[in-house]
Amino acid sequence: MTQLTNTPYEALEVGQKATYSKTVGEKDIQLFAAMSGDRNPVHLDAEFAAGTMFKERIAHGMFSGALISAAVACTLPGPGTIYLGQTMKFTRPVKFGDTLTVQLEILEKLPKFRVRIGTRVVNQRDEIVVDGEAEILAPRSQQTVTLPELPPISIG
Repeated sequence: MTQLTNTPYEALEVGQKATYSKTVGEKDIQLFAAMSGDRNPVHLDAEFAAGTMFKERIAHGMFSGALISAAVACTLPGPGTIYLGQTMKFTRPVKFGDTLTVQLEILEKLPKFRVRIGTRVVNQRDEIVVDGEAEILAPRSQQTVTLPELPPISIG
């Protein structure tokens, strides 16, 4: 079982950073399409995607957004964080096999436990694929939680 300890509001510091990484695979895109209902063929159909500006299948833009959410929830500030808002600019396509790294940076501590966080996603070539900011409500106290095991999931 994996345990995570959060960073409460009082312990957060402007300039504090954290990262979270994941490699994008076929199963990820299929699961994201099934979960979100976004079945755009540029994500799922190689023949269709070959005729687009991308020339190949690409990951859903919001897949990167979901990784930002995971980074905030699991690394900085961590468990107990509540999302208030997110801006994102998609600057490059995410391709199958890309290893994405979410880079978080505390930009500003606001009143009432609110925090502004820089949210950037880069690929394995350190190219920015998503750039933005999140506003969150930080946990008020430190806690350590045990993450539940996910059930096995099959596709097809």
